[in-house]
Amino acid sequence: MAAGEPCLTLGYVTEGYPDQWEADVVLTDGGTAHLRPVRSDDAELLRAFYARLSPESIYYRFFSPRPQLTEREIEHFTTVDYDRRVALIATIGDSMIAVVRYDQLPDRPGIAEVAFLVEDAHQGRGLGAVLLEHIAAAARERGLNRFVASVLPDNRRMTRVFREAGYQAEQRFEDGVIELVLDLEPTETSVEVMAAREHRAESRSIQRLLFPRSVAVVGASRAEHSVGQTVLRNLLHGDFSGPIYPVHPTATAVAGVRAYASVLDIPDDVDLAVVAVRADSVHQVVEQCAGKGVHGLVVVSSGFGETGPEGRASQTELVRLARAYGMRVVGPNCLGIANTDPEVRLNATLAPTMPGRGPVGFFSQSGALGIAILQRTAERGLGLSTFVSAGNRADVSGNDLMQYWEEDHATKAVLLYLESLGNPRKFTRLARRLSRRKPIVAVKSGRSTQGVPIGHAARALSLPDHAVSALFAQAGVIRVEDLSELFDVAQLLAYQPLPAGDRIAIIDNSDSLGLLAQDAAAALGLEGRRRIDLGPLADADEYEAALAEALQDDTVDAVVALFTPPTIGGYDVRVPEKILRLAAGSPKPIVATYLGSKGMPADLRVPGPDGWAAEGSIPSYPAPEDAVRALAYVIRYAQWRQRPPGRLPEFAGTDRRRARSLVEEWLEKGPPTQDQTAELLACYGITVAPGPSETVAPAPSDGVPTRIVALEDPSFGAVISFGLSDETAALLDDRAYRLAPLTDVEAAELVRAIRTAPLLLGHRGADPVDVASLEELLQRVAKLAHDLPEVARLVLDPVQVTPTGINVQDVTLRLERPIGPRPELGPRRLP
Repeated sequence: MAAGEPCLTLGYVTEGYPDQWEADVVLTDGGTAHLRPVRSDDAELLRAFYARLSPESIYYRFFSPRPQLTEREIEHFTTVDYDRRVALIATIGDSMIAVVRYDQLPDRPGIAEVAFLVEDAHQGRGLGAVLLEHIAAAARERGLNRFVASVLPDNRRMTRVFREAGYQAEQRFEDGVIELVLDLEPTETSVEVMAAREHRAESRSIQRLLFPRSVAVVGASRAEHSVGQTVLRNLLHGDFSGPIYPVHPTATAVAGVRAYASVLDIPDDVDLAVVAVRADSVHQVVEQCAGKGVHGLVVVSSGFGETGPEGRASQTELVRLARAYGMRVVGPNCLGIANTDPEVRLNATLAPTMPGRGPVGFFSQSGALGIAILQRTAERGLGLSTFVSAGNRADVSGNDLMQYWEEDHATKAVLLYLESLGNPRKFTRLARRLSRRKPIVAVKSGRSTQGVPIGHAARALSLPDHAVSALFAQAGVIRVEDLSELFDVAQLLAYQPLPAGDRIAIIDNSDSLGLLAQDAAAALGLEGRRRIDLGPLADADEYEAALAEALQDDTVDAVVALFTPPTIGGYDVRVPEKILRLAAGSPKPIVATYLGSKGMPADLRVPGPDGWAAEGSIPSYPAPEDAVRALAYVIRYAQWRQRPPGRLPEFAGTDRRRARSLVEEWLEKGPPTQDQTAELLACYGITVAPGPSETVAPAPSDGVPTRIVALEDPSFGAVISFGLSDETAALLDDRAYRLAPLTDVEAAELVRAIRTAPLLLGHRGADPVDVASLEELLQRVAKLAHDLPEVARLVLDPVQVTPTGINVQDVTLRLERPIGPRPELGPRRLP
């Protein structure tokens, strides 16, 4: 794409190798590749790469036939200074498959010429786009702001890559060549394009794992109850739709199935390999799987990160090796994966019990807990679409699964058991998008410590747990207390519609049960509580009439049906039949406490094709409080989904360029003064009162003192906290948290999220303060924090809010240079 002969001016040295530019990436077909800066010892790789190119690809790159590169050209292309001249290559295994480079133009400051070339066999896998993302990030790091690229008019594929990159582009046509000019500053469009590509690639990588056409079990053993034999028998008993290949070093057959000495000996293609050998043999197996062209690995073997530093090093090498050869890894130390799709019937797990087909996708980090999770899922009659236990979660994570489930028509609700968050910022971004379409219910353990289990590829969270809960809620995630609540909520979401509001009706044949439900509803803040007590002798017809009345009542959004057998005599067995008939097609959800049953009892189940529960089945809870609590969780989620997401404001007069310049200057020269901090805030339309102020408890007529903090969290990025500025609020930790930037809706929610919010809204007849100006200030601070990751901590305290306006009386600022770009602003990469 760069016209003419390459410049052969040498003299650059390969020093200061920027290893931060190395990255593993997922391609559009779900495979992986490794990106790294070119090195002077890559001459042989380049020579072999060039020999595999078609004449057409060479012509499009150099605008002339060039059968081979000269030695001087090879030296030129592999010798760079990582500043004015930069090149990145993509590799799979020991082969170079693509290259991108830029050369700074000496007569055009801040501008470089860019070109890339992809091997013919790997074109169409999205390499051009991902290479462009990474070379652009490197260029921005080196102070460049524009790329120019020359493309022949009939090279439509390359032209499309540049045009679809999402950058602002100019186009010129000179001397029979199209010159594209690309602005490297990330835009809303370019970030959205990058996120969409990431979504498609990661979704596809999980689909390849869950829909294999063939499976090899490496380490299949003849020993009863061994790990390898357990996985093999579960695959066989699950009636997997494709061939299964046991791999055993000496046996000719395992469990009656022909065995092979290694993966390489299998005569047919292998999509998925389940690895159940000793930890010290896993790397050898990975290399064999790479040679066989396996797409993905499920490593159930233990002895890795959970064992200490040596095991963690071995785990890191396992993932590096697998990704280098284009494979994703589930595990190690995991329970396995399952897909109940009748076209696949994949049970590649160690679990003795596998639930039937259903609309719930389940991700569990814990391998040990996974068996209990699947057992309890089956006991409740809750069907699954797919299940993944990630174990040490060295590669495949809950974020990857959310990318897949967003597009999976078989999954209606998502369940997550999380022990750590590898990329919390990305988690909240993905969850916010997915939650708008499908509910996410999560148990996040480690509330008391915020620690990370040994072996997990994640850091401990620095925010308090209630802040994490607030950020989950901002993203629409239903965070529950424990596994029992997880299943309680899941069985409601899986089979009943979402409620339109929080007004419930209670129908019961027991005064005690009805009162318990009524008290629970009051405690949980549910409105419009209507109770219909039918008495202990009520028959099915009376239940039918009461339920029909409640479902037709426009002031009722959901129904709690309580039924317990009378203490004397039998009961009308037609009750569940009547409830199911009326529930069919109703837009209002129904939950039940039916004979103390837990889950999806057969009497209240609409049978699916395989006998498991289908849509319209009614969940039952052993106690009324459990039923109402599950309903309350779902009502809050439905209300979140009904609220508009809001809009990000465009504040006139914001001078981001000036703010960036000030921050860079202070990072070089030293911390800013109070007046300089005020100058930075003024770039975002925030006025600070002149001179220092004393923080005193003002009279009510003077308004309410508040405190706003923006901080750059190492896990979540820019976070905004808000609360009152007094000792009581500090003692009670009455602070609310949100991720920046803030929409108008989120800013309003943030103000009202603290327990002392009534003091701002006119408590006990007092005049309400100027909440609108406070919300705008929060949005401006959030915009500043989002734009400037160098702002490690910004505190506005106190911010006096009166009925007529706001007054920022004091500010403190701490700057730190971030280690790297935030994940959502940097190029796509696997952790």
